[in-house]
Amino acid sequence: MRVAVYYNNKDVRVEERAIPEINDDELLVKVIASGICGTDVMEWYRIKRAPLVLGHEISGIIEKVGKNVKNFKIGDRVMISHHVPCMKCHYCLNNHHTACETLHKTNIDPGGFAEYIRIPKINVELGTFKLPENVSFEEGTFAEPLGTVIRAQRLANLKENQTLLVIGSGVSGLIHIKLAKAKNVKKIIAVDIDEYRLNAAKRFGADFVINANDDIISKLKEINENRLADLVIVCTGALSAAKQALQCVDKGGTILFFAVPKPDEKFEIPINDFWRNEVKIMTSYGAALNDLRESLDLIASKKINFNDMITHKLKFDGIQEGFRLVAEAKESLKVIVEPNK
Repeated sequence: MRVAVYYNNKDVRVEERAIPEINDDELLVKVIASGICGTDVMEWYRIKRAPLVLGHEISGIIEKVGKNVKNFKIGDRVMISHHVPCMKCHYCLNNHHTACETLHKTNIDPGGFAEYIRIPKINVELGTFKLPENVSFEEGTFAEPLGTVIRAQRLANLKENQTLLVIGSGVSGLIHIKLAKAKNVKKIIAVDIDEYRLNAAKRFGADFVINANDDIISKLKEINENRLADLVIVCTGALSAAKQALQCVDKGGTILFFAVPKPDEKFEIPINDFWRNEVKIMTSYGAALNDLRESLDLIASKKINFNDMITHKLKFDGIQEGFRLVAEAKESLKVIVEPNK
């Protein structure tokens, strides 16, 4: 079978490997669609483990079923979660599923950028979901990223009467905007340096957009009754965005880092001001089972349209072009690869 092996952002090679063998507790899935995530092109994060097969926004068709697997059959349309929590440890039992050590160790074989993938037993039991009949394979690739957004907004306790500021209007930022719009959040404001993405943010539900090169604080107060934002969600790893977030949160507000700067990049937090004004700083990573179930239900309900976010669908031989588009982050949004084409 063909797999796409990542060496660096500019070197993604389509190579041949044997189709994985499954045991009695596993599944073999034929990958129909696999989204390229912004984290796939975080070179500082990925390159230390290269070469490897990436891809975790996956939908496909079950090709083989181990004899001990009871809830799935050949031909089922599914989406796959690559990381799954154990549901038994201290962290899982306290609803910190993405802090679970099992979640960070589990994975599919070899990765979503392959014609076929082996689904280990724990992923079969806790990370494989049947696609509703009215959900396409392309829409199925949004289940994982939407699940992470659902989790983040729940942890941040986003409310209808709040002002939400999303810094970074890439795909994750746009999904945050779409979900907040579906929740009837009072005021949604998007920030980015790129006009293409700001236009997308306006199209997908932002009430106001601000170019990151402008005076964000002044413009934010101008459109928000002289107040800063109740919730700031940072959806870019740019250090400048992290610093901007600290200046844009209102008293009693929350900053949620959905994306973070590189490990060697540091910035100061005005902890005394935040202490006196009850400002909360928090993070969110990944999605748990309940987040993914809610995500699929929301996609199936058609309350949020994701088809308008897909700008490119590429055959497998075009995956290097896909990585270029996502890494450059210019005139593209969701890029989907079809490994079996």
